[in-house]
Amino acid sequence: MRIDCLTLFPEMMQAVLTESIIGRAVRNGILDVRYTDIRDFAGNKHNRVDDAPYGGGMGMVMQPEPIYRAYQEVLKTADEKPRVIYLSPQGRVFNQDIAKELSQEKHLVFLCGHYEGVDERVIEEIVDEELSIGDYVLTGGEIPAMAVIDAVARLVPGVLPSAEAYSEESLYNGLLEYPQYTRPPVFMNKEVPEVLLSGHHENIKAWRRAQSVIRTCRKRPELLTDADLTDEEQRLIKTLLEEEKL
Repeated sequence: MRIDCLTLFPEMMQAVLTESIIGRAVRNGILDVRYTDIRDFAGNKHNRVDDAPYGGGMGMVMQPEPIYRAYQEVLKTADEKPRVIYLSPQGRVFNQDIAKELSQEKHLVFLCGHYEGVDERVIEEIVDEELSIGDYVLTGGEIPAMAVIDAVARLVPGVLPSAEAYSEESLYNGLLEYPQYTRPPVFMNKEVPEVLLSGHHENIKAWRRAQSVIRTCRKRPELLTDADLTDEEQRLIKTLLEEEKL
């Protein structure tokens, strides 16, 4: 997968996306992550890319020309039309289903805005969709873009060692992940659940699934609406709700 970032702060994004699992995937050639500095396409000696908004108001707005020229530069080396995403609080709220959807793309471009936003005309011209990572406002689109890139990239085949590395995680299958334990077997007088020490894989699998259902019921009950639950699991939830008055 190729990922391009149109940004005013490429070093900021590189500092994060060249580390850990994503960085290793880049070094191994599984991901191709590129950074285009919008200021390089400003077309003026001060590399200015913003101006006052028409109609008045606070702050500055990113001009359309530098962004458009930066995008055209990306297209010069693109094999096909990429899917362009603008990080914006006005977009649909990003979730694991969208991450799965985007992980099927061959080429993604992330436009990171700043100041009071981006001139609407360039959004209309190049952006395919807007995404938000939540109902709050940040100083720029770099942090949201990196969050989306991380969530999407780890679903690309080869980035993680196997599909099991993410298929049992929270939200992937509509439930929260079960509790995890490691050595030592006793910590602060709390013991690791006996079933996890049994070596009986089917019992461990059943325990983990039950714990995922219980944890989701307690922490994020709204997720259960779309979860694929067995009759036994639905009875478990009903009992839990009655006992704990959730």
